[in-house]
Amino acid sequence: MKFRPFLITLAITAVLFLSLAGGSLYSILAQSPLNLLEGGVTKNPVAAVFVPKQAPVMVSLLTNPDRLESFARLIALPQNRRRSRREIRQIEETLLAKTGLDYSTQIQPWLGEEITLAVTSLDFDHNRDNGINAGYLLAVSTKDQQLAKEFLQTSYSKDAIAGTSDLVFEAYKGINLIYQRSREINSKTPLSASAFVNNMVLFANDPIVLKEAINNVQVPDLNLKNSTAYQQALDTIIDPRIGIVYTNFPALSAWLSNLSIPELPEITQTLTVAFSLKSEGLVAQTALIGVSGANDRPAALSNPVGALAYIPASSVLTAAGTDLNQLWQQIETGLEKDSPLQQFLNRSITYLQEPLGLNLSKEVFPWVQGEFSLGLVPHPDGGEPDWIFVAQKIPGVNINEVLEKFDELAQDQGYSVGNLSLLDTDVTAWTKLSTAINKGKTNLARLEAQVSGVHGEIDNYVIFSSSVEGISQAISNTTPKLLETEEFQHVIEGLSPENDGYFYVNWTETQPILTQKLPIARVVEFGVKPLLKNLHSLTLSSQGSEKGIRRATIFFNVGV
Repeated sequence: MKFRPFLITLAITAVLFLSLAGGSLYSILAQSPLNLLEGGVTKNPVAAVFVPKQAPVMVSLLTNPDRLESFARLIALPQNRRRSRREIRQIEETLLAKTGLDYSTQIQPWLGEEITLAVTSLDFDHNRDNGINAGYLLAVSTKDQQLAKEFLQTSYSKDAIAGTSDLVFEAYKGINLIYQRSREINSKTPLSASAFVNNMVLFANDPIVLKEAINNVQVPDLNLKNSTAYQQALDTIIDPRIGIVYTNFPALSAWLSNLSIPELPEITQTLTVAFSLKSEGLVAQTALIGVSGANDRPAALSNPVGALAYIPASSVLTAAGTDLNQLWQQIETGLEKDSPLQQFLNRSITYLQEPLGLNLSKEVFPWVQGEFSLGLVPHPDGGEPDWIFVAQKIPGVNINEVLEKFDELAQDQGYSVGNLSLLDTDVTAWTKLSTAINKGKTNLARLEAQVSGVHGEIDNYVIFSSSVEGISQAISNTTPKLLETEEFQHVIEGLSPENDGYFYVNWTETQPILTQKLPIARVVEFGVKPLLKNLHSLTLSSQGSEKGIRRATIFFNVGV
């Protein structure tokens, strides 16, 4: 067993667990960004009536983008306001880059207070002969229907003049539909269709999608707004919000896999996320449905865990909580065996434990029943960062037997196990001896000891590290600790004191490491680069569960 992969496994495992968690005055303020200082609005997406219950995903912005821009300028430092405006413009241009549209002249004059985009179906025409065609619906509220209609007429006229398509006008259940029909025989070019329903403008990639949206309104049992799971999730999120993301995991998994009909059991497994504004950044409140066996489980902690006292202030990634064994049991028994989440988790655990020759659920998790914390700390001399893992010693767990077993595993992998004194603390080091040749006149060989891991006990905790330097920082009384820093205290102030632990990422320092080690991180960064540009850190904290709904909060600390 290699010690560094062992600690990396603990890190990823901890992340997985913690992730599984009046009058005229009013009319003036209603158009002001000041009301966003409370976090957002209390309304829910109106467009949910157009979206079917089984939709894979729905994303809603519940305030006008101009108001967000005004809010950004309001909270920004004077020297940063021009930068904030420029970055928002960059986001607008990026989103509209392939449409040929200009936001300020063509969209801004009529745009209202809601923009909702949804994947409504996996294959809207259910015709396998023409491939798999997902249905996409965009619902936008309008403050000026006449300007919105003029925008649509102008847009469709340009395409008609180009001679590539014909305009079709069709009445469907009292709603007028407008869509394009390609003049090319057997054309696979996606169609565009639109309709007005009250103050909402609907856009879709096919008239079939629009007709299904209208059906969903007229038959309430079909739409997402009246879904029991959706309503229950929203009932747990009472804070004002600027946006909501809703995902149906079985359908989302099928969509991502480009499947027309998911061969999945009838299970309910959804995640609802509400985003709220804070002067320091963005807060995401989540509600996860589909985890059984924990209908009423209060948060385990009311204060930061004591194990955090050994994580250095320089840590760029930190996880802390209590009872890894219980968390694993809750996840293992709480998720349906055939659910996408359970399948993903099992594959991840198998991938992590096979190289180590360990069974994590039997050999590691059972003895971590108290507090734990984990940190990724830059090495003083550069190079690979160090992992530090801290676990509380509890009655009933013979920590000496646990450490002896790990030492035996290390010896089986060819490591030498020896004791040494470090800062008045006895520690055990795993080393491998090797020889090297001095490049000089003598060309004499020298003996080198490569330290692969160190563990020791201090107070009521056992500490593991991937280097002597790492454990030295953990046990040193003079090394500043993360829990004592103003930044970390500021971060956790925005989260509920009742929680199951924290997962903290210093994005400024971690981003270079992630993009270097994980290719997928580079893809994600490229896709949302404008949004991550000012991100300082993110912190996730779970808050137990109630009535089958798991709650968690993520705080994005954004520079202003």
